[in-house]
Amino acid sequence: MIKEIITYPTPPSVNYSTDVRVFNDDMQELLDDLKDTIEANKLDGLTAFQIGSMYNIIVIKKDDGSFLELINPRLLFTQGKVTTVEKTAYFPALSAKVTRHEKISVVYEDKNLKQHSLKADGALSILLQRKIDYTFGSSFINKLSEDEKKRFEVKLEFGSDIAISEHCPTTFNRDKILKVINILTVAMLVLFISSLFVDDEQTLNSMWDYQLYTSFGVLTLQVIYFFYAQYEGKKYTSCTSCQIGNIIGTTVISFIKLTLIMLLSFFLI
Repeated sequence: MIKEIITYPTPPSVNYSTDVRVFNDDMQELLDDLKDTIEANKLDGLTAFQIGSMYNIIVIKKDDGSFLELINPRLLFTQGKVTTVEKTAYFPALSAKVTRHEKISVVYEDKNLKQHSLKADGALSILLQRKIDYTFGSSFINKLSEDEKKRFEVKLEFGSDIAISEHCPTTFNRDKILKVINILTVAMLVLFISSLFVDDEQTLNSMWDYQLYTSFGVLTLQVIYFFYAQYEGKKYTSCTSCQIGNIIGTTVISFIKLTLIMLLSFFLI
């Protein structure tokens, strides 16, 4: 029977798995439920813990489609370190960089409670370590470095597989373009006010030429700002919608300022 997989923020149903002492029909049913749930969700493996059972059982789907059943598994030997990007059913759609042992040896029992051992490296080693963590009521969040844990907490907050760098920063590169636009706009405004006190026609013509050429420059910068700001905003998916609104609003306001200055300059200069 397909079972519901426990996912965050639902807390685990047990803190520690209980070893199987007697293999009976209930244990066989649990194994079948794990296999059905793995198949239905296209997973590589599951622990009984993940479907709400207290027993220390792990089922792994092998490359050939068969299943590896591990009853009462224990991590016996470890060697080396490796950092990989992991995903887990407990945190759907989220991933994190986790440092684990590169090679491991595991002891476990079969349905007859006969002991076996296996050595694993690569993807199988990582998968087994992650599943064994679950038997102790843990998940990969407890294996994360301090910095990676902070990044993952951001992912949990937004429910999206984003990096901490995607948190909206307070300053952007586009602000430099906006600063130049504002400086030129202020210069145009100062020139317009100064023109009110000038009577010489040649000087006024020169002022108008400056206003005209500068307005073209400001308009070009506004276009550059608008498209570059959107490009930059897409890097920070956690606040894309608010950024787009801010970009549009900033561009419109800047264009209105430019238009007003040019209209006043046209009629008064």
